Amino acid sequence: MAEAGVQEITEGKAMVLLPKSVFYNPVQEFNRDLTTCILSQFAEEYLAWQADQPSKGKKSKKKKVDLEPEDEQTGTIDGCHGDDKSDNCLGSKNGIRIFEGLSASGLRSVRFGLEVEGVKEVIANDFDKTAVEFIEKNITRNNLTGLVKSSHGDASMIMYQNKDFDKRFDAIDLDPYGSASHFLDSAVQAVCDGGLLCITCTDAAVLCGNAGETCFAKYGSLSLRAKYCHEMGLRILLQCVESHANRYSRYIEPLVSLSVDFYVRVFVRVYTGQKQVKMSVTKASMVYNCVGCGSFYLQQMATAIPTKGDNHKFVPGVGPPVGPTCDHCGHKHHIGGPIWSAPIHNAEFLDRMLVRVERDAALFGTSERMKGMLSVAKEELQDVPLYYILDDVCNILHCTPPNMVQMRSALLNAGYRVSLSHAAKNSYKTDAPPEAIWDIMRWWVKDHPVSAKRLTDGSVVQAILQKEPSLQVSFAVHPAANPASRQKGLVRWQQNPEPEWGPKPRARRNEGKESNTDGEEKTEDVKSGLKRPLDQVK
Repeated sequence: MAEAGVQEITEGKAMVLLPKSVFYNPVQEFNRDLTTCILSQFAEEYLAWQADQPSKGKKSKKKKVDLEPEDEQTGTIDGCHGDDKSDNCLGSKNGIRIFEGLSASGLRSVRFGLEVEGVKEVIANDFDKTAVEFIEKNITRNNLTGLVKSSHGDASMIMYQNKDFDKRFDAIDLDPYGSASHFLDSAVQAVCDGGLLCITCTDAAVLCGNAGETCFAKYGSLSLRAKYCHEMGLRILLQCVESHANRYSRYIEPLVSLSVDFYVRVFVRVYTGQKQVKMSVTKASMVYNCVGCGSFYLQQMATAIPTKGDNHKFVPGVGPPVGPTCDHCGHKHHIGGPIWSAPIHNAEFLDRMLVRVERDAALFGTSERMKGMLSVAKEELQDVPLYYILDDVCNILHCTPPNMVQMRSALLNAGYRVSLSHAAKNSYKTDAPPEAIWDIMRWWVKDHPVSAKRLTDGSVVQAILQKEPSLQVSFAVHPAANPASRQKGLVRWQQNPEPEWGPKPRARRNEGKESNTDGEEKTEDVKSGLKRPLDQVK
């Protein structure tokens, strides 16, 4: 029974306690469900992959976590250590070690301990002493003593202390309030070769172009305020992780990368290899976006030309891919990037994930949405970055829009490929160049005329429609025009479970008072309880 002033939350197999002052966001259950499922699949594959790796004559090194530094600013850990495990320790002897850097109540770590098979150890860390007290209560409450361990310290410092080969973690989960950028340098060093990084960033406004200069300061990339901004935000984060990894002769392989609700979430494996690190420059591109019609072009930073054996010569990209003004509407271009322009998902991994979700659907409260999001991600064109939104293209021309099947049919009939994007409704990714898209719209407007008052001199509408189409277009329904995920009506978008859900202001502490960024103050002793916005209840 929960004590006074404490609420009880049940999610998955976990039952945790937290102060009633803590903001618990049920929408983030999807994030936790997805992470638990991906970790389960990763653990199964990673342990099999490790078993197949040649020992190269080296003695195996026993991993020992370093969480006992000289002062409390860098972390302490309670529970069983090394091989000294209690009877309640449920971990697998040869299992994976997981570090959750910002655990809050420990809900996420508790779920890892209860639901992920093949786990040897989960370390639930938080910098707040009160949070650690609740982590310890929740570990005991769920009979996970010895398997899940509490830690009090700075997440970055703990990861730096465990960057040595024999101390690294097999999986690291970082889900902060805001940007995860300042954790990335330590994270790419503290994860094992082939290990998994799970990273959330909730500063979607920064990643989506509302403050390009801030995005550049945090992520080393200039974001653009464009219709495809949600996928661009994902690709900026991936490029930032890759850049940090490259400094230590490491590189990433994205497994699943999703823009969800008010945040982005990526799951990447990290490997070591100088040859592959050199290929990283070919996975980065600059983006040119027309401010008038929204046409966009990518410029690859470099290309790799095969030479003798399996070597390559790297040649800088040739550009720009556009003229001084847009060929379609005459407006200027904005330049953004660099972004990750290689695939953001692993299609084979998504297939295996869909099988697991279907099999274990009863474990996850958001299994239907998981199936929907993963299915659309699987259908996405993996070699085509960014997307258009049908309604926005039609708004530019002020015309009646075709439906999605008609637009997709026109592209397919013209010999191009097309898919949905998980990141936006009514979106389409295609390898068709912008001129083909505008030709399709010119043919459409011939049968669905634009009002004459829209065709003013110098307008974007006039500039586009005064040109005759050079592409032959057919809107006859193509057999592949309606993708399977759309036919099945799979769930992709979270319905608001309660009023005013979503991001809340970051808490501020000042002389025993807590004030939110909107200026509202709460006269409460912050030491007596936690005030954490968003999903700080992990």
